[in-house]
Amino acid sequence: MRIKIYYLFTAFLLVAVLSSCASRKSFLYLQDSESVPSKVDLYGGLLEPDDNLLITVTADEPELASPYNLMFLNARSTETTTARNTELLTYLVDEKGEIDFPVLGKIKVAGITRSEVEDKIKLLLKPYLNNPGVNVRIMNFKISVLGEVKTPGRQSISGERITLLEAIAAAGDLTVYGKRNNIMLLREEAGVRTIAEIDITATDFINSPYYFLSRNDVVYVQPNKTRINSSVIGPNLTVGISAISLLITIISLTTR
Repeated sequence: MRIKIYYLFTAFLLVAVLSSCASRKSFLYLQDSESVPSKVDLYGGLLEPDDNLLITVTADEPELASPYNLMFLNARSTETTTARNTELLTYLVDEKGEIDFPVLGKIKVAGITRSEVEDKIKLLLKPYLNNPGVNVRIMNFKISVLGEVKTPGRQSISGERITLLEAIAAAGDLTVYGKRNNIMLLREEAGVRTIAEIDITATDFINSPYYFLSRNDVVYVQPNKTRINSSVIGPNLTVGISAISLLITIISLTTR
């Protein structure tokens, strides 16, 4: 009788282990890659209100370009440029999508790309400067990655583009409990919030508008059923196994 109970207990554990096995398709990224075209589209994010821009103007005569730079104006106002007041050196895009540029006044920048802003300001400066050069950098490119990743949190991007896979890699990749076929992405564009569901196990997602992330995007990796179930039974699992072992021992002793 004791041997029979032992085999029953072993079979129970074996069934429990086998039932928890997952398919490879639940873990592999970018499946069926041969069916996706290899063409890479150029990407340029559009500027929006509340963007923070660092704009530098150069010219053949540097002293003539100085009044068009906030750094020069900041120095003239006897302010000391330190890490604490670097915001004085940037332009905040207002609710109308404009920046207040030295000498030139209000310039509409929302709705166009960074490079288009450079060309626009350069054109406006040509009557005043010989061979003007304009460099624009976006200083507030941040995204957030939450949920079932190894290091969730906010990420600051030094460039002007990042892919969803790069953001996941920067967060230490998904844990084994993350749902790879239903990643949620929260995005706000032109005052409209949208939530998209993305399957990174399907390679064709690289052609979607969510392959490249936008500023302030929030990526949320949902937990799979194993994680959800373990959160319920996890604390009680050890107690349950101990109780089953005790019960088997009692039955074995009483059936001798």
